[in-house]
Amino acid sequence: MSESASTEWDPEAFRAQVQAVLDDFLDEQASRLAPLGGDAARLLSEARTSVRGGKRFRAAFCYWGYRAIRPEVADETALLRACAALELLHASALVHDDFMDASDTRRGRPATHRTFEAEHRAAGWSGDPVQYGAAAAILLGDLLLGWSEELLRRCGLPLSEVAPGLAYFDECRSEVIAGQFLDVSVQARARADVATAMTVLRYKSAKYSIERPLDIGAALAGATTEQIAQLSSFGLPLGEAFQLRDDLLGVFGDPEVTGKPAGDDLVEGKRTVLVALALSAAGRADADRLDASLGTPLDEEAVASLRDLIDSSGAHADVERRIGALAETALAALAKADIDEQGRRVLTELASAATQRTV
Repeated sequence: MSESASTEWDPEAFRAQVQAVLDDFLDEQASRLAPLGGDAARLLSEARTSVRGGKRFRAAFCYWGYRAIRPEVADETALLRACAALELLHASALVHDDFMDASDTRRGRPATHRTFEAEHRAAGWSGDPVQYGAAAAILLGDLLLGWSEELLRRCGLPLSEVAPGLAYFDECRSEVIAGQFLDVSVQARARADVATAMTVLRYKSAKYSIERPLDIGAALAGATTEQIAQLSSFGLPLGEAFQLRDDLLGVFGDPEVTGKPAGDDLVEGKRTVLVALALSAAGRADADRLDASLGTPLDEEAVASLRDLIDSSGAHADVERRIGALAETALAALAKADIDEQGRRVLTELASAATQRTV
């Protein structure tokens, strides 16, 4: 039995291992791009920033999707590299998402497009610094997306084992990009009922955050179609609960913890499930006020007032109930899955961490 299979799960140590893999991979890319000079070095520097921090849920679910099927790991480094590919995909999505949402910050630091915009302005270069920042964010997001597939393909596992995982990775990328377009289209139309908001949530976040990482890890381990379906029955409702928690944090989260301004989703005009429920349940005057406020500059007093409105509508409590119900559905599916018992235990712990978090 491998050392990793005989020891207890240490989330902090795992996050450090994933970070080390990402750092090594970016060191390799830096050497390749060194002939391009200082501008490439600046892009690599921002890439390093974009993959720093976070809970590493996607890598963790991929890792334990693998271990749930194949408890003994022959090549721990190769498996960690495969799992880290999901974090590059996530970083790509965040860089693009921040630009599309016109977000100023990410994890308490300037968003990528704002960083390059500020560099352009400080250097006094010609042209529009805002456009320069936008171009840089698009290119960095694209680069991270390409690197994610490269790291998985070159993770070190036999190609015969990597190929099934790549098939699910392809699905994952298509789903999250199409889901993102659905999201921006919903925001542009400035309306979304609960069912539409749930569809956005499912494809933009839920599937690529938990279900597909599980599928990829299990596929790398040689899982049967039935085993992957069983893990998906756990992963999809859990991913939906995960994103519903994120929606609550986008309105009610502590900026000191989340690294985002208070009520950031309200300022950005996000038509989340939480907002759709509030618009449906609130009285006409309150619903009109919430609808008119979405996507506008809001000071702390205005955010606090809208939070009270959402609370009093019952939407906040409704989302909490939905999170609980989805988590129960996920755990019931996990209990019946044909997987290793340690994998089942750690996935249960991860489910709790994903749905009860404060950041």
